Amino acid sequence: MFTVAALYHFTRFDDPSALRGPLLDACTAAGIKGTLLLAREGINGTIAGTREGIDAALAQIRSLPGCAALEWKESTAAEMPFGRMKVRLKSEIVTMGQAQVDPLAGTGHYVEAADWNALISAPDVAVIDTRNDYEVQIGTFQGAVDPGTRSFRDFPDWWAANADRFAGKRIAMFCTGGIRCEKSTNFLRGQGVEEVFHLKGGILKYLEEVPEAESLWQGECFVFDQRVSLGHGLRQGPHVLCHACRRPLAPEDLARPDYEEGVACHRCAGEYSEDDRARFRERQKQVDLARSRGMAHFGE
Repeated sequence: MFTVAALYHFTRFDDPSALRGPLLDACTAAGIKGTLLLAREGINGTIAGTREGIDAALAQIRSLPGCAALEWKESTAAEMPFGRMKVRLKSEIVTMGQAQVDPLAGTGHYVEAADWNALISAPDVAVIDTRNDYEVQIGTFQGAVDPGTRSFRDFPDWWAANADRFAGKRIAMFCTGGIRCEKSTNFLRGQGVEEVFHLKGGILKYLEEVPEAESLWQGECFVFDQRVSLGHGLRQGPHVLCHACRRPLAPEDLARPDYEEGVACHRCAGEYSEDDRARFRERQKQVDLARSRGMAHFGE
């Protein structure tokens, strides 16, 4: 059994590139796999490994400038959900493309998982899902507004076009682990929204702490690793990933005529050229060959 740690922390890194090598070396030495993003605004990512390895990696991360108060969320996986360890340098640890947005300057009001149901059930509260459209399709909170965005970068434009819908409402926002809400609630405050709240620890914390019998969550929560989705109690869900478009697929989607493993699904059937599909088929051949030899393939 592997321990999976999802984390983010906003802080000031003067030189993220200087942190990359030592962090990658420490994670590799601990047998950790996954992805960590470094930017001047902080760190974000998900990693997996043994209990001892995760502890060692988290100790290394907490030693980074301003990261002593790092918080993270843990779950488990029966198999290693990542193929390798990557530490990448980015301009943002979650891309919104709004230079004025700064979570360190203030965010919405944090709401604990135990208090979330009462907030989103109030008649004067509008609940907004800040995640991408393909994430929302497999699960969301009862009554939540789906902006239908393809990426988080699209959220500001969506808000500009829809802000009038929410006049006089308190706004409650949520995402997978909380990081997108750090930025989206700061953004809304900058737009003059006075009462904005977000789910502390995100959907993952809610699914971990709130009993299923009391839950207002419907469906599964998409996660950015090979487990694909998680349900109540952070149990792995039934979804698999389309390795062409990286969208989640339910078991019944695999029987659709457009589905070809590693090449296409019903959601991306018209999105790629025949040359793209040929490349995807060749990649899938290599994946299948690696599987037959009992090896992992980085293309998965």
